[in-house]
Amino acid sequence: MELVKNIFFNTDKIVENTEIKITYAGYLFQNKSNEVTIHIGYGDNWENAQDIVMEKTELGYQASVNVIEDSKLNFCFKNENGEWDNNSGQNYQFKIEKQEFEEDNIEIEKQAEDAPLAVYKTPSWGELFKKTFSNLISYFSKLFSKNTENANNGNNE
Repeated sequence: MELVKNIFFNTDKIVENTEIKITYAGYLFQNKSNEVTIHIGYGDNWENAQDIVMEKTELGYQASVNVIEDSKLNFCFKNENGEWDNNSGQNYQFKIEKQEFEEDNIEIEKQAEDAPLAVYKTPSWGELFKKTFSNLISYFSKLFSKNTENANNGNNE
């Protein structure tokens, strides 16, 4: 997904506690830089800032980023000559979405007073349908095979 001209993500939104791949095909790539580093930080004050050397590909420079829990991901790019692409001084800023959990598919049960919690995943409708259908096929094949055996036994007498 292209969120800004010449910057692409491998996902449609940036979600906390996930890894995303950023592809940069902007000014520094177009001007044949030999090495590009992405400088990232979080929130309004660039907390947890770090530099990641990007890998050069035919599509642009690419880097994988582990997104932490915060409200905003900030980044800009620099090359080996100290030239920056920082979106004309505005930097590139994207909202970080909260991770969503499917509460319907998880049941938590306390096993004993001092025992840790166990997590059980309830089967999806598709899994239930598949199992039910398989059981029906098995039942009908047994039913018909018994009827066939009885019919064959009746003919032999």
